[in-house]
Amino acid sequence: MAVKRGALPLAVVLAALTFALSGCGMGDDEPAEEPDRAPAEEAATRSRERVQAYLDAMVAKDVAAGRSQFCATAHAAFDAAATSPNGDFAEHFTVPAATVTDVRSGARGQEVSASVTVSVGGQSTTRALVFTVTRTGADWCIADEVPGDPTAPGAPPGATAEPSTSSAP
Repeated sequence: MAVKRGALPLAVVLAALTFALSGCGMGDDEPAEEPDRAPAEEAATRSRERVQAYLDAMVAKDVAAGRSQFCATAHAAFDAAATSPNGDFAEHFTVPAATVTDVRSGARGQEVSASVTVSVGGQSTTRALVFTVTRTGADWCIADEVPGDPTAPGAPPGATAEPSTSSAP
């Protein structure tokens, strides 16, 4: 059997290349770099940051800052409800305290529970809210806000999802 001219040098080059490439990375004692955070940890952190920024906007009565935390698809609903009599930015009440109480994965994104204290005419009440935060491209935004479930884990003590009969919102 005759070897075609050029086939032997090609075989030698391929063998040498295979050996050289298989040695890449050998002897490295350091593991490959991992991202700063795991995806689940980053999702929880970003979601918490978005909701806390919204809660801070509620306390400051900064409607524009609050709106900027919502996804573009939720802006119309936000615009219709935010300054309504029962909206988060209604003029007749203040929000002296608001904080994130829990973050967990949900069916539509991260579910962020919050405790919001609302004051009207010297009376205060605490309400639970749940925000759904989703990722849109490289950014995160609030997709939805609903009254919280007072029986859910992370709901603040004394929080109620139903409106009270008092003059508080």
